[in-house]
Amino acid sequence: MAKKQSKGTAKDPWTLKTPPGKSEYQAWREEDADPPALVVQVGKTQLRYHLRCIEDLHAMLKANGDWVALGNADEGKPVVEGTVEAWGRSDDNPVGGWYGLKKGLRGRFGNYVPPVLELLGLAEVEHNARNNRMRAK
Repeated sequence: MAKKQSKGTAKDPWTLKTPPGKSEYQAWREEDADPPALVVQVGKTQLRYHLRCIEDLHAMLKANGDWVALGNADEGKPVVEGTVEAWGRSDDNPVGGWYGLKKGLRGRFGNYVPPVLELLGLAEVEHNARNNRMRAK
């Protein structure tokens, strides 16, 4: 869940926690980027995802109609099929592959994007120590 309500801009980013609640990070929309991006700042590391991932993931969850496991893996690590993480890099998703924009940092979709959907009121996300899931609202 978000630590504070903000505008979700670079000057006023959302402060979020990963689903298990162990790590805090900031996220914001960068609509004027090419392509438009959801920016995630974790310490000194910055990850960037196609901004449309928010709407696309919500649509996938609605179509699924049930809980979907998050999964979580760095780029280059294997993923469990049927998870949000696997969908975020699948050739069958709306962008035809990775939502991550920065080679080498395209993974962890299932860790950083779900809390954004939760903050925006688009999804419920579990906050257990492991094996979290999400579903559309």
